[in-house]
Amino acid sequence: MNAPESGSRNRNATPYWVLAIGVAGVSTGALFVRLADAPALVTAAYRLGIAFLCILPFAVWKARSEIFFLTPRQHLFGILAGFFLSLHFACWISSLDHTSVANSVVLVNTIPLWVAMLTPFVTKEKVKTHTWLAVFVALLGAFILCGDGFSLNQNAIKGDILATIGAFFAAVYILLGRNLRSRLSLLAYATICYGSATFFLWMAVIASGQATTGFSNETWWAFLGLAFLSQLLGHTSYNWALKWVGAGMVAIALLGEPVGAVILAWIFLEETLTWQKALGGAIILYGIYHGSRKPS
Repeated sequence: MNAPESGSRNRNATPYWVLAIGVAGVSTGALFVRLADAPALVTAAYRLGIAFLCILPFAVWKARSEIFFLTPRQHLFGILAGFFLSLHFACWISSLDHTSVANSVVLVNTIPLWVAMLTPFVTKEKVKTHTWLAVFVALLGAFILCGDGFSLNQNAIKGDILATIGAFFAAVYILLGRNLRSRLSLLAYATICYGSATFFLWMAVIASGQATTGFSNETWWAFLGLAFLSQLLGHTSYNWALKWVGAGMVAIALLGEPVGAVILAWIFLEETLTWQKALGGAIILYGIYHGSRKPS
């Protein structure tokens, strides 16, 4: 594992603390999506668009030269990462319109399984046995956590497929980021990735002719929450960690999201916190802990 960018941080502990912060950030996503009374594509477009506009001035100030002198290949892979990120959000948020939250959360959090299968082909890194074990333990916890609301019916098939495809797209996004972050600063990578994702999402919104204004104050606050907490704090923390830990470990850490989401739903949406959810959450956390004990 390489030393952190600051050079003075504990090189073993810091990436995992940052991943923990990332988990806390992305865990707010489902809450804000439920609060946002807007079409899925529009919600995703505002999430990425606001986040991109926030980092753009800093990129112009601090990373302008780095971005300008990137190779065409690096630009291409950064744009591809943004493209798959936009597809992930478009599919996942859309899935919530067609299937239950439980179905969507379980299926979209199969990301570690996709990452483990794709890693040898994309990053050429070998997936070790303990990583596979951590993936399956954490996924087992996810199914237990959401099992009491998990059901399949004909009307939910479309949403289930969208959530699963969203997980696949997220895995590709993470693996592309793993390749790029070894050579790019966080600011340069996030600018290219979030900027291209914003472009693709807004093009889709315009093409679909969906309304982009006239929302309630609660929806606008939800957009801001998605941008600042879920995206800038959550996803950017993951992108920082990609330079220091394997994509498999980052994907496993993502399974902490439903744990945080359940806790937030209990606090803010008055959803029931059952023993089954507590057991599932504990198993997920054990899987994450097991995966972090050795470099992935």
